[in-house]
Amino acid sequence: MFFSHLRNLTYPHNLIDLAFLVGDSKDNTLQLLSDLLQELQDNVEPKQHFGEISIMEKDFGQKVNQDVESRHGFAAQASRRKSMAQARNWLLSAALRPTHSWVYWRDVDVETAPFTILEDLMRHNKDVIVPNVWRPLPDWLGGEQPYDLNSWQESETALALADTLDEDAVIVEGYAEYATWRPHLAYLRDPYGDPDMEMEIDGVGGVSILAKAKVFRSGVHFPAFSFEKHAETEGFGKMAKRMKFSVVGLPHYTIWHLYEPSVDDIRHMEEMERERLKKEAEEKAKNEQLRKITDQFENPSDQWDKDKSNIRDMAKKEYVAKDQQAKDQQAERQNGEKPAEKPGNKPADKPAEKKPDPKERLMEVKMEKSKDGVRIVEPLDETKVLGQKPPANHP
Repeated sequence: MFFSHLRNLTYPHNLIDLAFLVGDSKDNTLQLLSDLLQELQDNVEPKQHFGEISIMEKDFGQKVNQDVESRHGFAAQASRRKSMAQARNWLLSAALRPTHSWVYWRDVDVETAPFTILEDLMRHNKDVIVPNVWRPLPDWLGGEQPYDLNSWQESETALALADTLDEDAVIVEGYAEYATWRPHLAYLRDPYGDPDMEMEIDGVGGVSILAKAKVFRSGVHFPAFSFEKHAETEGFGKMAKRMKFSVVGLPHYTIWHLYEPSVDDIRHMEEMERERLKKEAEEKAKNEQLRKITDQFENPSDQWDKDKSNIRDMAKKEYVAKDQQAKDQQAERQNGEKPAEKPGNKPADKPAEKKPDPKERLMEVKMEKSKDGVRIVEPLDETKVLGQKPPANHP
């Protein structure tokens, strides 16, 4: 990322000398840096070649871990700022040449900056000048945030606070332990404001500083001690102002620092990831269950369409039959004739009752044994008392 920015600078590369300091490193930073610089200078385009390139290596006993919490934690700030001031001064004394007119300090973790930043800052012709520095954030953290709070104007509250502190104390901005109520360059940013608007400041942040070489040749440096209760870049700004150099910031000219998640941010992102995976699992299970139901059962909407069609046909037939019946009844009233019955509607004929045959009736008798032999009894339906002798005139 840093070397991409170098390639994109529009200021003539042959007029730029590069100087790097590697200190207290336990990885392959030195070898990687050498390889990248060699690749940069081997570019087939001559305009991409830079002037003198220097790599210095010196340890300063830096013991602060390089994770976000360690580097930006309040407890480490005073000692860390003083150690960084020593490194800046050592690099400056080793790399500054009599031919240099400007000195530009740039953090390697700047993510976005205009390609014309050197010309843009030089055009103001100030002794010390800094842009505004913000950083992008994830959407759940607000999308963006002021990053460098070390560029500020002095306040009466901060001066009163400094008088109460020990001689070796170092005030640092952005921490609840030191409520200074200073106007910060970062908080005055207007995305639509004039990028050339200047603001006089007292402290400067170290992400991106352009200073005239004469400032350093006059004795201004990065104090590795408490100078007016400040150290490193903020102390540098204070010292430059004390020596009557102009120190300004550009509130509406913004560059963007890389987002480094804090420990709390990492915890929150891990929780968000767990929640995302949980929702994905639930959605997958739901879809699988729905698929099984669809495979095992016929779609009820299809059956409903069939039933609805059948009901509609039945209702239509019933309507037609009633309509025909009404028409037939009306025709009967008008003609006085009974309409012919349709073959399918004529009721079934009842079987005719069979009348008894007298001859057959006479044969319906009962025979009975007696001491005189067999005698014929009256027909069953006329017999009153069985065994009673019939009248004398009975045949």
